[in-house]
Amino acid sequence: MNTCLYCNSEITGRSDKIYCSVHCKSAFQYLKIKSKEILYYNIDKQLKKNRKLLKTYNKSGMSTIHKEKLISEGFDPTYFTHYWKNKSGQVYLFCYEYGFLDLKGDKKGKYLLITWQEYMNKK
Repeated sequence: MNTCLYCNSEITGRSDKIYCSVHCKSAFQYLKIKSKEILYYNIDKQLKKNRKLLKTYNKSGMSTIHKEKLISEGFDPTYFTHYWKNKSGQVYLFCYEYGFLDLKGDKKGKYLLITWQEYMNKK
């Protein structure tokens, strides 16, 4: 007797069947595709989490927050979608339209949070 590749139950019917039902076939194919693209899903999930946190803590369009607060809630500053460098050379990292700047001179460890502005499109 053959067993289903997805649920391991016995298969009845044709001898060359490998799934017991259409549901098991679909679920197995979904897992197969998902396992191949797990890196993509994990990166996308982290980018969305970063954006959500930046949006939550930046209600005014420009604010500061302790790094520890954001990081403790799951923020990962190594994941960002793009960057913008201002005239003084500071590099703001963005998760879509919400950005942050590491205030390195601040001994308390803070980020300056900003929202993307139209003038930032100019190169």
